[in-house]
Amino acid sequence: MTRELLLWAAISLAGKVPVAMAPLALVFFSRESPGGYTLGASLASAYVLGEVVGAPLLGTRLGDGRMRRELSAGLLAGALAFGVLPFAHSAPSPVLLALAFLAGAAPAACPGGLRASLTRLVDDDLVPRALSAEATLTQCVWAAAPGLVVLLALQVHPGAPLLLGALLAATASLLLFLLPEQRVPESAGRSAAPMTRTLLSGWPVYLTSAAAMAMLATAELVLPALLEDRDIAVGWSGPLLAGFALAGAVGALCYGLRTWPGPVRVQSLVLLAVTAACVCLITLLPGLGGIAAALLLAGVLQSGVMVTRNLSLRERLPEHAHAAAYSVMYAVQGVGYSATASLSAVALDLASPSVAILGGVAITLLITAVSALAERGPEPRTNTDSAALADADDCT
Repeated sequence: MTRELLLWAAISLAGKVPVAMAPLALVFFSRESPGGYTLGASLASAYVLGEVVGAPLLGTRLGDGRMRRELSAGLLAGALAFGVLPFAHSAPSPVLLALAFLAGAAPAACPGGLRASLTRLVDDDLVPRALSAEATLTQCVWAAAPGLVVLLALQVHPGAPLLLGALLAATASLLLFLLPEQRVPESAGRSAAPMTRTLLSGWPVYLTSAAAMAMLATAELVLPALLEDRDIAVGWSGPLLAGFALAGAVGALCYGLRTWPGPVRVQSLVLLAVTAACVCLITLLPGLGGIAAALLLAGVLQSGVMVTRNLSLRERLPEHAHAAAYSVMYAVQGVGYSATASLSAVALDLASPSVAILGGVAITLLITAVSALAERGPEPRTNTDSAALADADDCT
């Protein structure tokens, strides 16, 4: 734990909390307004859409040595949008939607950029452990965020969670300048692939990440309906999902404690398949205890999926593309989650909650199979390989 790593952890924490709080905070912010919950859901959707659009667009700007400046500017713009929202509660809906979109889009490249920075702060043999620690931090933040939003919105002010998000994002923006600027090796050689083609070559990894988020969305969004269908109090969904997130933190920590056999892409596919089996158990095991046990086990394995996906992407693409690729994967995960949320709503109208969950798992496994077949092919040529070939040609 060096000074740089501790500083990175503080920046990451300050940057993750606003993201974790934002959707629920926007719902509570508009709960007592004329638009009510409908406006809140629209604001949350605009925020997520901003993340999906902003991550790939801004992430591609992070590979030319300007990462610190770009991330800081994005966080500051997001902080301003968060801070203005509570004071604009009487503004027309389009204005509020635009602010929510900006709050999601401006800092959307930060998760990918910070992850790339983390991997450059440690030696190569410690990268899996570092990414596991990042996943642990993420899961802890996501477990605590809903309770923090509810406490501040109900006990302080409906706009208090948004103001806290603004303060934390601004703090992260300033702390970024204390991190050393890391020079990223650019693509070299006349045969080097353009950035767009390089990023697209990681599509099997993006696809599996979307599949993992689709399964997560299925489990989270259908859980209240499943509890009600089994005559279990819907209020248990909060503790169950918090336990799911904390189990993910434990799983990520355990993954980083040792070296696991096999290539990381194989580890990821195996973990995803086993996680799918655990989600299926939610529909089969009886009572609250059975659902809790299946969710906890799925949470432990789910975090391993995400860590190994990050490692797979790092192996597949050259270093100068890592920050942009992590941002693209972040956007794809948002698309997978949002699309599955819509499909889950349709499935619940047509079938029981158990069938909706099993349908989501089936889609996940189908996507995983396509990704597995794609990853069996030859690895894409990295820019280092291209440069080496170019140099060899020059010599001849």
